[in-house]
Amino acid sequence: MGCLLVLSIIALAVIILRGTALRYCKILPTPILDEIENFKSEEKGDRLIATCMRYSSPLGRIILVLLRHRNWPRSENVEAVQARARRETSLMETGLVILEIVTGIAPLIGLLGTLSGLVSVFANVGDTGNPEIVARGISEALNNTIVGLALAACTLIAHSYFYRRIEVMAVEMESIISDLMIKCYPKKP
Repeated sequence: MGCLLVLSIIALAVIILRGTALRYCKILPTPILDEIENFKSEEKGDRLIATCMRYSSPLGRIILVLLRHRNWPRSENVEAVQARARRETSLMETGLVILEIVTGIAPLIGLLGTLSGLVSVFANVGDTGNPEIVARGISEALNNTIVGLALAACTLIAHSYFYRRIEVMAVEMESIISDLMIKCYPKKP
């Protein structure tokens, strides 16, 4: 049961940290979105760069790559932006592997605790012979499995939620960057 308690504390810490880090205002700050909306293709982008540096975020760091390489050919800039976007997405996923591991091992640790508890209960059956003590021992042993399964279910929900949230925000960032790329590289008539 002690291992499950430690795992639950670790999982809770990761959930809280990821929950605060993956807020929309941290990933897609409104001031940056407003600057992108007001950005004109003939501008250098100094205000947008300043805003991105002031509001450090995954979106801001991707935009900085785009604007700093604006004099590159479009295809090379797209590659640089895509590389940075993959890195930012990877950074957004930090810690989620811990939730995945907890989801996998919590039921196993719970089952291990149950089995070791049942072994000790059945080893002492001959000594006591009291069915109430045996039933109580079995009940306590099965609590390990219940806690392990409950912990796995909670961490699976959190893991799935965060991955989906990251996926949605990544698609939104891709759309925003695509619109900005069009403004940076307008088609010449």
